[in-house]
Amino acid sequence: MTEATAPDDGPLTGVRVVELAGIGPGPFAAMLLADLGAEVVRVDRPGGPGLGIDPARDVTNRNKRSVVVDLKAPDGAARVLDLAERADILIEGYRPGVAERLGVGPEDCRARNPRLVYGRMTGWGQDGPLADRAGHDIGYIAVTGALGMTGEPGRPPVAPANLLGDYAGGSLYLVVGVLAALHHARATGTGQVVDAAIVDGTAHLTSMIHGMLAAGVWQDRRGANLLDGGCPYYGTYATADGGHMAVGALEPRFYAEFLRLLDLTDLAGAHADVTRWPELRTRVAERFASRTRDAWTAVFEGTDACVAPVLSLREAPHHPHLAARSTFTDHAGITQPAPAPRFSATPATVRTGPARPGADTEDVARDWGVPGLLPPPSNPQRKASS
Repeated sequence: MTEATAPDDGPLTGVRVVELAGIGPGPFAAMLLADLGAEVVRVDRPGGPGLGIDPARDVTNRNKRSVVVDLKAPDGAARVLDLAERADILIEGYRPGVAERLGVGPEDCRARNPRLVYGRMTGWGQDGPLADRAGHDIGYIAVTGALGMTGEPGRPPVAPANLLGDYAGGSLYLVVGVLAALHHARATGTGQVVDAAIVDGTAHLTSMIHGMLAAGVWQDRRGANLLDGGCPYYGTYATADGGHMAVGALEPRFYAEFLRLLDLTDLAGAHADVTRWPELRTRVAERFASRTRDAWTAVFEGTDACVAPVLSLREAPHHPHLAARSTFTDHAGITQPAPAPRFSATPATVRTGPARPGADTEDVARDWGVPGLLPPPSNPQRKASS
Protein backbone atom coordinates (compact mmCIF):
# COMPACT_ATOMS: atom_id res chain seq x y z
CA MET A 1 0.00 0.00 0.00
CA THR A 2 1.34 3.43 -0.89
CA GLU A 3 1.29 6.54 1.25
CA ALA A 4 -1.41 8.00 -0.99
CA THR A 5 -4.02 5.39 -0.05
CA ALA A 6 -5.82 4.18 3.04
CA PRO A 7 -7.66 0.90 3.81
CA ASP A 8 -11.08 2.44 3.18
CA ASP A 9 -10.24 4.17 -0.09
CA GLY A 10 -12.07 1.59 -2.20
CA PRO A 11 -11.69 -1.93 -3.61
CA LEU A 12 -8.82 -0.96 -5.93
CA THR A 13 -6.59 0.30 -3.12
CA GLY A 14 -2.99 -0.56 -3.96
CA VAL A 15 -3.51 -0.59 -7.75
CA ARG A 16 -1.29 1.92 -9.52
CA VAL A 17 -2.44 3.58 -12.74
CA VAL A 18 -0.61 5.91 -15.11
CA GLU A 19 -2.91 8.06 -17.25
CA LEU A 20 -1.40 9.83 -20.24
CA ALA A 21 -3.49 12.99 -20.37
CA GLY A 22 -6.16 13.27 -23.01
CA ILE A 23 -9.78 14.35 -23.26
CA GLY A 24 -13.13 12.61 -22.93
CA PRO A 25 -13.33 8.86 -22.33
CA GLY A 26 -9.73 8.31 -21.17
CA PRO A 27 -9.89 10.74 -18.25
CA PHE A 28 -13.34 9.48 -17.27
CA ALA A 29 -12.11 5.87 -17.22
CA ALA A 30 -9.16 6.90 -15.07
CA MET A 31 -11.51 8.81 -12.76
CA LEU A 32 -13.62 5.70 -12.30
CA LEU A 33 -10.54 3.68 -11.37
CA ALA A 34 -9.47 6.46 -9.01
CA ASP A 35 -12.95 6.63 -7.45
CA LEU A 36 -12.66 2.91 -6.70
CA GLY A 37 -9.41 3.45 -4.86
CA ALA A 38 -6.68 3.09 -7.48
CA GLU A 39 -3.74 5.44 -7.17
CA VAL A 40 -3.89 7.34 -10.46
CA VAL A 41 -1.06 9.57 -11.63
CA ARG A 42 -2.08 11.71 -14.58
CA VAL A 43 0.79 12.70 -16.85
CA ASP A 44 -0.22 16.13 -18.11
CA ARG A 45 1.42 17.82 -21.03
CA PRO A 46 2.84 21.35 -20.81
CA GLY A 47 0.03 23.80 -21.50
CA GLY A 48 -2.77 21.37 -20.65
CA PRO A 49 -5.19 19.46 -22.93
CA GLY A 50 -6.58 22.58 -24.60
CA LEU A 51 -10.27 22.19 -23.73
CA GLY A 52 -10.42 25.51 -21.90
CA ILE A 53 -12.17 24.16 -18.80
CA ASP A 54 -10.83 25.41 -15.46
CA PRO A 55 -8.71 22.52 -14.07
CA ALA A 56 -10.08 23.28 -10.61
CA ARG A 57 -13.57 22.33 -11.84
CA ASP A 58 -12.78 19.34 -14.05
CA VAL A 59 -14.22 16.65 -11.80
CA THR A 60 -13.04 13.89 -14.16
CA ASN A 61 -9.62 14.55 -12.61
CA ARG A 62 -10.76 14.07 -9.01
CA ASN A 63 -9.01 11.51 -6.79
CA LYS A 64 -5.90 11.73 -8.99
CA ARG A 65 -2.44 13.26 -8.75
CA SER A 66 -0.74 15.09 -11.59
CA VAL A 67 2.76 15.49 -12.94
CA VAL A 68 3.76 17.40 -16.06
CA VAL A 69 6.01 15.68 -18.59
CA ASP A 70 6.91 16.97 -22.04
CA LEU A 71 6.93 13.76 -24.07
CA LYS A 72 8.64 15.57 -26.93
CA ALA A 73 11.59 16.52 -24.72
CA PRO A 74 14.70 14.31 -24.93
CA ASP A 75 14.05 12.76 -21.52
CA GLY A 76 10.23 12.83 -21.65
CA ALA A 77 9.67 9.20 -22.62
CA ALA A 78 12.14 8.04 -19.96
CA ARG A 79 10.08 9.73 -17.24
CA VAL A 80 6.90 7.98 -18.37
CA LEU A 81 8.70 4.64 -18.64
CA ASP A 82 9.94 5.08 -15.06
CA LEU A 83 6.31 5.45 -13.97
CA ALA A 84 5.13 2.55 -16.14
CA GLU A 85 7.76 0.31 -14.55
CA ARG A 86 6.07 0.86 -11.19
CA ALA A 87 2.45 0.74 -12.39
CA ASP A 88 -0.17 -1.96 -12.82
CA ILE A 89 -2.14 -0.20 -15.58
CA LEU A 90 -1.36 2.50 -18.13
CA ILE A 91 -4.09 4.30 -20.09
CA GLU A 92 -3.55 6.34 -23.26
CA GLY A 93 -5.91 7.82 -25.82
CA TYR A 94 -3.70 8.80 -28.74
CA ARG A 95 -4.33 7.90 -32.36
CA PRO A 96 -2.75 4.56 -33.35
CA GLY A 97 1.02 4.80 -33.63
CA VAL A 98 1.43 8.08 -31.73
CA ALA A 99 2.46 6.49 -28.42
CA GLU A 100 4.98 4.34 -30.28
CA ARG A 101 6.49 7.41 -31.99
CA LEU A 102 6.76 9.12 -28.62
CA GLY A 103 8.61 6.13 -27.17
CA VAL A 104 5.88 5.10 -24.71
CA GLY A 105 4.04 2.44 -26.73
CA PRO A 106 3.14 -1.00 -25.41
CA GLU A 107 6.44 -2.64 -26.33
CA ASP A 108 8.48 0.15 -24.74
CA CYS A 109 6.47 0.05 -21.53
CA ARG A 110 6.18 -3.71 -21.21
CA ALA A 111 9.90 -4.12 -21.84
CA ARG A 112 10.30 -2.35 -18.52
CA ASN A 113 7.30 -4.00 -16.86
CA PRO A 114 6.05 -7.30 -18.35
CA ARG A 115 3.09 -7.34 -15.93
CA LEU A 116 1.77 -4.00 -17.16
CA VAL A 117 -1.76 -3.79 -18.54
CA TYR A 118 -1.68 -1.25 -21.37
CA GLY A 119 -5.12 0.25 -22.05
CA ARG A 120 -5.71 2.00 -25.37
CA MET A 121 -8.76 4.26 -25.71
CA THR A 122 -9.76 5.31 -29.22
CA GLY A 123 -12.89 5.89 -31.25
CA TRP A 124 -12.16 3.67 -34.24
CA GLY A 125 -9.78 1.15 -32.66
CA GLN A 126 -6.18 0.23 -33.37
CA ASP A 127 -6.86 -1.16 -36.86
CA GLY A 128 -9.36 -0.91 -39.71
CA PRO A 129 -9.80 1.60 -42.56
CA LEU A 130 -10.70 4.51 -40.22
CA ALA A 131 -8.19 3.75 -37.44
CA ASP A 132 -6.02 6.78 -38.16
CA ARG A 133 -8.86 9.22 -38.82
CA ALA A 134 -10.14 11.90 -36.47
CA GLY A 135 -13.57 11.48 -34.94
CA HIS A 136 -15.96 12.28 -32.12
CA ASP A 137 -18.69 10.52 -30.19
CA ILE A 138 -21.47 11.39 -32.62
CA GLY A 139 -19.67 9.81 -35.56
CA TYR A 140 -18.81 6.65 -33.65
CA ILE A 141 -22.38 6.04 -32.53
CA ALA A 142 -23.64 6.94 -36.01
CA VAL A 143 -21.90 4.06 -37.79
CA THR A 144 -22.84 1.49 -35.13
CA GLY A 145 -26.57 2.03 -35.64
CA ALA A 146 -27.05 3.39 -32.14
CA LEU A 147 -27.60 7.03 -33.14
CA GLY A 148 -30.12 5.98 -35.77
CA MET A 149 -32.40 4.64 -33.03
CA THR A 150 -32.80 8.01 -31.28
CA GLY A 151 -35.40 10.66 -31.98
CA GLU A 152 -38.75 10.86 -33.72
CA PRO A 153 -39.65 9.32 -37.09
CA GLY A 154 -39.32 11.75 -39.96
CA ARG A 155 -36.92 13.97 -38.03
CA PRO A 156 -33.13 13.84 -37.60
CA PRO A 157 -31.69 11.57 -34.90
CA VAL A 158 -31.09 13.22 -31.54
CA ALA A 159 -27.54 13.40 -30.18
CA PRO A 160 -27.51 11.98 -26.60
CA ALA A 161 -24.70 14.36 -25.49
CA ASN A 162 -21.51 12.24 -25.46
CA LEU A 163 -22.80 9.73 -22.93
CA LEU A 164 -23.56 6.82 -25.24
CA GLY A 165 -20.31 6.67 -27.20
CA ASP A 166 -17.49 8.26 -25.22
CA TYR A 167 -18.53 7.11 -21.78
CA ALA A 168 -20.78 4.04 -22.13
CA GLY A 169 -19.21 2.51 -25.23
CA GLY A 170 -15.73 3.83 -24.46
CA SER A 171 -14.79 4.50 -20.84
CA LEU A 172 -16.80 1.71 -19.25
CA TYR A 173 -15.52 -0.89 -21.69
CA LEU A 174 -11.95 0.28 -21.15
CA VAL A 175 -12.38 -0.09 -17.38
CA VAL A 176 -13.88 -3.57 -17.71
CA GLY A 177 -11.06 -4.50 -20.07
CA VAL A 178 -8.14 -3.29 -17.99
CA LEU A 179 -9.55 -4.82 -14.80
CA ALA A 180 -10.05 -8.18 -16.55
CA ALA A 181 -6.51 -7.96 -17.92
CA LEU A 182 -5.20 -7.03 -14.48
CA HIS A 183 -6.82 -10.15 -13.04
CA HIS A 184 -5.10 -12.19 -15.75
CA ALA A 185 -1.75 -10.47 -15.15
CA ARG A 186 -1.86 -11.19 -11.44
CA ALA A 187 -2.66 -14.83 -12.12
CA THR A 188 0.00 -15.34 -14.81
CA GLY A 189 2.56 -12.58 -14.34
CA THR A 190 1.97 -11.38 -17.89
CA GLY A 191 0.26 -8.17 -18.91
CA GLN A 192 -1.38 -7.42 -22.23
CA VAL A 193 -2.73 -4.65 -24.46
CA VAL A 194 -6.44 -3.75 -24.21
CA ASP A 195 -7.82 -2.21 -27.42
CA ALA A 196 -10.96 -0.34 -26.30
CA ALA A 197 -12.66 1.16 -29.34
CA ILE A 198 -15.79 3.25 -28.88
CA VAL A 199 -17.31 1.71 -32.00
CA ASP A 200 -16.85 -1.79 -30.55
CA GLY A 201 -18.30 -0.92 -27.15
CA THR A 202 -21.25 0.99 -28.56
CA ALA A 203 -22.07 -1.83 -30.96
CA HIS A 204 -21.89 -4.27 -28.04
CA LEU A 205 -24.42 -2.16 -26.15
CA THR A 206 -26.96 -2.84 -28.89
CA SER A 207 -26.81 -6.63 -28.40
CA MET A 208 -30.36 -6.95 -27.05
CA ILE A 209 -31.75 -4.85 -29.90
CA HIS A 210 -30.01 -7.04 -32.48
CA GLY A 211 -31.59 -10.07 -30.84
CA MET A 212 -35.01 -8.44 -31.04
CA LEU A 213 -34.34 -7.51 -34.68
CA ALA A 214 -33.46 -11.13 -35.48
CA ALA A 215 -36.60 -12.31 -33.70
CA GLY A 216 -38.77 -9.98 -35.76
CA VAL A 217 -39.93 -7.88 -32.80
CA TRP A 218 -37.89 -4.78 -33.64
CA GLN A 219 -38.31 -2.65 -36.76
CA ASP A 220 -35.11 -1.20 -38.18
CA ARG A 221 -36.48 2.32 -38.24
CA ARG A 222 -36.69 5.12 -35.74
CA GLY A 223 -39.65 5.71 -33.44
CA ALA A 224 -41.51 2.52 -34.35
CA ASN A 225 -40.63 0.22 -31.46
CA LEU A 226 -41.38 -0.53 -27.84
CA LEU A 227 -38.29 1.19 -26.41
CA ASP A 228 -37.48 3.97 -28.86
CA GLY A 229 -40.47 6.29 -28.35
CA GLY A 230 -42.69 4.52 -30.84
CA CYS A 231 -44.82 3.10 -28.05
CA PRO A 232 -47.17 5.68 -26.44
CA TYR A 233 -46.68 4.27 -22.95
CA TYR A 234 -42.87 4.43 -23.16
CA GLY A 235 -41.77 7.97 -23.90
CA THR A 236 -42.04 11.59 -22.78
CA TYR A 237 -44.90 14.08 -22.65
CA ALA A 238 -45.03 17.86 -22.25
CA THR A 239 -46.79 19.39 -19.27
CA ALA A 240 -48.70 22.67 -18.92
CA ASP A 241 -45.65 24.60 -17.68
CA GLY A 242 -43.27 23.45 -20.41
CA GLY A 243 -41.85 20.60 -18.33
CA HIS A 244 -41.93 16.93 -19.23
CA MET A 245 -42.89 13.59 -17.71
CA ALA A 246 -41.22 10.29 -18.60
CA VAL A 247 -43.49 7.26 -18.93
CA GLY A 248 -42.35 3.63 -18.82
CA ALA A 249 -45.60 1.75 -18.12
CA LEU A 250 -44.69 -1.31 -20.18
CA GLU A 251 -46.15 -4.22 -18.22
CA PRO A 252 -49.96 -4.63 -18.12
CA ARG A 253 -50.35 -3.99 -14.39
CA PHE A 254 -48.17 -0.86 -14.54
CA TYR A 255 -50.09 0.30 -17.60
CA ALA A 256 -53.39 -0.21 -15.76
CA GLU A 257 -52.17 1.91 -12.85
CA PHE A 258 -50.94 4.55 -15.30
CA LEU A 259 -54.36 4.82 -16.95
CA ARG A 260 -56.16 4.86 -13.60
CA LEU A 261 -54.15 7.84 -12.39
CA LEU A 262 -54.70 9.66 -15.69
CA ASP A 263 -58.42 8.83 -15.55
CA LEU A 264 -58.18 7.15 -18.95
CA THR A 265 -59.29 3.63 -18.05
CA ASP A 266 -61.40 3.44 -21.20
CA LEU A 267 -58.11 2.98 -23.07
CA ALA A 268 -57.23 -0.30 -21.34
CA GLY A 269 -57.59 -2.24 -24.58
CA ALA A 270 -55.10 -0.04 -26.42
CA HIS A 271 -52.11 -1.61 -24.64
CA ALA A 272 -51.58 -4.36 -27.17
CA ASP A 273 -53.54 -2.91 -30.06
CA VAL A 274 -51.06 -0.93 -32.17
CA THR A 275 -53.90 0.40 -34.33
CA ARG A 276 -55.10 2.35 -31.28
CA TRP A 277 -51.67 3.72 -30.36
CA PRO A 278 -52.22 7.06 -32.18
CA GLU A 279 -55.44 7.59 -30.22
CA LEU A 280 -53.72 6.58 -26.98
CA ARG A 281 -50.82 8.95 -27.59
CA THR A 282 -53.16 11.88 -28.32
CA ARG A 283 -55.31 11.31 -25.24
CA VAL A 284 -52.29 10.87 -22.93
CA ALA A 285 -50.64 14.00 -24.35
CA GLU A 286 -53.81 16.01 -23.74
CA ARG A 287 -53.99 14.86 -20.13
CA PHE A 288 -50.37 15.68 -19.35
CA ALA A 289 -50.75 19.08 -21.01
CA SER A 290 -53.53 19.94 -18.58
CA ARG A 291 -51.33 20.20 -15.47
CA THR A 292 -47.82 21.25 -14.48
CA ARG A 293 -44.91 18.88 -14.11
CA ASP A 294 -44.94 19.21 -10.32
CA ALA A 295 -48.67 18.51 -10.18
CA TRP A 296 -48.26 15.31 -12.17
CA THR A 297 -45.24 14.33 -10.07
CA ALA A 298 -47.46 14.50 -7.01
CA VAL A 299 -50.14 12.38 -8.73
CA PHE A 300 -47.72 9.57 -9.54
CA GLU A 301 -45.64 9.78 -6.35
CA GLY A 302 -45.53 6.48 -4.48
CA THR A 303 -47.21 4.47 -7.26
CA ASP A 304 -46.08 1.70 -9.60
CA ALA A 305 -47.20 3.50 -12.74
CA CYS A 306 -43.54 3.96 -13.71
CA VAL A 307 -43.79 7.70 -14.36
CA ALA A 308 -41.13 10.24 -13.36
CA PRO A 309 -40.47 13.95 -13.90
CA VAL A 310 -37.75 14.87 -16.40
CA LEU A 311 -35.29 16.90 -14.33
CA SER A 312 -32.47 19.21 -15.37
CA LEU A 313 -28.87 18.67 -14.31
CA ARG A 314 -29.23 21.29 -11.56
CA GLU A 315 -32.52 19.80 -10.34
CA ALA A 316 -31.39 16.17 -10.22
CA PRO A 317 -29.33 16.35 -6.98
CA HIS A 318 -32.43 17.58 -5.14
CA HIS A 319 -34.70 14.70 -6.13
CA PRO A 320 -35.82 13.10 -2.84
CA HIS A 321 -34.66 9.60 -3.75
CA LEU A 322 -31.27 10.70 -5.04
CA ALA A 323 -30.81 12.98 -2.04
CA ALA A 324 -31.65 10.13 0.36
CA ARG A 325 -29.07 7.90 -1.32
CA SER A 326 -26.46 10.69 -1.60
CA THR A 327 -26.21 9.95 -5.31
CA PHE A 328 -24.65 13.38 -5.66
CA THR A 329 -22.07 14.88 -3.36
CA ASP A 330 -20.50 18.26 -2.74
CA HIS A 331 -16.72 18.48 -2.64
CA ALA A 332 -14.65 21.64 -2.63
CA GLY A 333 -17.73 23.65 -3.57
CA ILE A 334 -18.62 21.52 -6.61
CA THR A 335 -21.80 19.44 -6.78
CA GLN A 336 -20.98 16.22 -8.63
CA PRO A 337 -22.05 12.59 -8.94
CA ALA A 338 -20.76 10.43 -6.11
CA PRO A 339 -18.63 7.36 -6.95
CA ALA A 340 -20.57 4.36 -8.24
CA PRO A 341 -21.25 1.51 -7.77
CA ARG A 342 -21.30 0.98 -4.01
CA PHE A 343 -19.37 -1.56 -1.98
CA SER A 344 -20.31 -2.92 1.44
CA ALA A 345 -16.75 -3.53 2.70
CA THR A 346 -14.61 -1.06 0.73
CA PRO A 347 -16.65 2.10 0.15
CA ALA A 348 -15.46 4.51 -2.51
CA THR A 349 -15.33 8.24 -1.80
CA VAL A 350 -14.31 11.54 -3.33
CA ARG A 351 -11.01 11.92 -1.50
CA THR A 352 -9.52 14.87 -3.34
CA GLY A 353 -10.67 17.51 -5.79
CA PRO A 354 -9.49 17.80 -9.39
CA ALA A 355 -5.74 17.37 -9.78
CA ARG A 356 -4.02 20.56 -10.90
CA PRO A 357 -1.48 19.98 -13.69
CA GLY A 358 1.92 19.33 -12.17
CA ALA A 359 0.86 20.09 -8.62
CA ASP A 360 1.83 16.67 -7.25
CA THR A 361 5.20 16.17 -8.91
CA GLU A 362 7.25 16.14 -5.71
CA ASP A 363 4.90 13.77 -3.90
CA VAL A 364 4.73 11.34 -6.83
CA ALA A 365 8.50 11.44 -7.31
CA ARG A 366 8.90 10.47 -3.66
CA ASP A 367 6.10 7.92 -3.36
CA TRP A 368 6.82 6.14 -6.63
CA GLY A 369 10.60 6.42 -6.35
CA VAL A 370 11.01 8.36 -9.59
CA PRO A 371 13.42 11.21 -8.84
CA GLY A 372 13.74 11.96 -12.55
CA LEU A 373 10.35 13.68 -12.39
CA LEU A 374 11.92 16.51 -10.41
CA PRO A 375 13.68 19.40 -12.13
CA PRO A 376 17.48 19.26 -11.85
CA PRO A 377 18.84 21.15 -8.85
CA SER A 378 20.31 24.54 -9.56
CA ASN A 379 24.10 24.74 -9.72
CA PRO A 380 25.32 26.39 -6.45
CA GLN A 381 28.63 27.32 -8.04
CA ARG A 382 26.87 29.08 -10.95
CA LYS A 383 24.55 30.87 -8.50
CA ALA A 384 27.52 32.06 -6.42
CA SER A 385 29.35 33.45 -9.45
CA SER A 386 26.33 35.22 -10.88
